[in-house]
Amino acid sequence: MTKFKAQGFGNTFKNARKGFRLVLKSEMNIRIHVSIATFVVFLALFLKFSALEFCILLFVIGLVIVSEMLNTAIEFTLDSIYHNKYSRMVGMAKDISAGAVMFASVISVLVGIILFGSKFI
Repeated sequence: MTKFKAQGFGNTFKNARKGFRLVLKSEMNIRIHVSIATFVVFLALFLKFSALEFCILLFVIGLVIVSEMLNTAIEFTLDSIYHNKYSRMVGMAKDISAGAVMFASVISVLVGIILFGSKFI
């Protein structure tokens, strides 16, 4: 049993929306990712992607957004624990989480090239 009161189903969505708004306000990179994702989704609708192509596109967009959000959560957590003091290990953890975002972004660009390239060729 926990000392915290059960939140209820509605409050979990409220907290999740609050978290998404927080990351949008605090992180320029995620605003860039969301802007590009919005453009790409509209372009895919215009080009009449199949259901499978659209699902693949949404999956890689989700991969990038989730990795960026996890990166932000890791950075906030480590900054909070270490009170923004420099630590080599904290720097390594932040670099690794940023590398995960970069990897997800590169994979999504490659998938985009394959999906959109087939429509333009």
